[in-house]
Amino acid sequence: MILSMTGYGKATVELPSEKIHAEIRSLNSKAMDLSTRLAPVFREKEMEIRTLVSQTLERGKADLTLWIDKDEASAATPIHTELAKGYYRELSALAEELRIDPPQDWLMLLTRMPDVLAKADTAELTDEEWQAARRALEEALAQHTAFRRQEGAALELKFREKIQNITQLLASIAPYEAERVEKIRARIVEGIEKLGAADYDRNRLEQEMIYYIEKLDINEEKQRLANHLKYFVETLETGHGQGKKLGFIAQEMGREINTLGSKSNQAEMQNIVVRMKDELEQIKEQVLNVL
Repeated sequence: MILSMTGYGKATVELPSEKIHAEIRSLNSKAMDLSTRLAPVFREKEMEIRTLVSQTLERGKADLTLWIDKDEASAATPIHTELAKGYYRELSALAEELRIDPPQDWLMLLTRMPDVLAKADTAELTDEEWQAARRALEEALAQHTAFRRQEGAALELKFREKIQNITQLLASIAPYEAERVEKIRARIVEGIEKLGAADYDRNRLEQEMIYYIEKLDINEEKQRLANHLKYFVETLETGHGQGKKLGFIAQEMGREINTLGSKSNQAEMQNIVVRMKDELEQIKEQVLNVL
């Protein structure tokens, strides 16, 4: 089954004092294009995280977010108690030396002193947090893959419908093809009859008629297009990672349909070719989303 490059996955792993969240979104792209937004504590693991995500996603423009929600108790700004005590001793001694009254609200004053309420920006990633983050990533990636598989199934149904439509349109050309050859032959004969008694080489004329009609023959183009249609369906059934290959096959189908249009030389056949091009254009648009 093919996979879409469009996907979404989100997972949360809970620890006693915090929750670790992972979220992944992706769209179509020719190569792997990964953007990350990581909580500072995970920066040291960025390369490992990128490798894990890239190996799973393979291709596409993806956005990864990995963050931590701490509970209120653990998220509270820590108070540097010993530092506050030091400030208290120094300020008390200064007040006594200067013979001034000590402040009435020591707590307010001390909490405003430098670094007494300093958020710990240099927190280290614990092994427990990293293992939880990996689980969150893996669960988010699994959800993302399931989303891609679901979207891929919808794309496959659409492709099969369009391929079937082109196949039916190709079969509908046959009656007009035979009629077209007879009309061309009749037109040439009519032109010759208008020449009256003019002298011409009948053998050479017959050869030229055969050559002209053969140039308008579309059997080879029909056969090649039928083969491409069959190959497209076979490729759909080989599994994911076939997006580029399906795109190449669609290009070859387009070449054969264009040649049919240039050789058709008949209104009904040209109308059929236009409808085939419309179906193929929808395939080309959607094949860009296939992994």
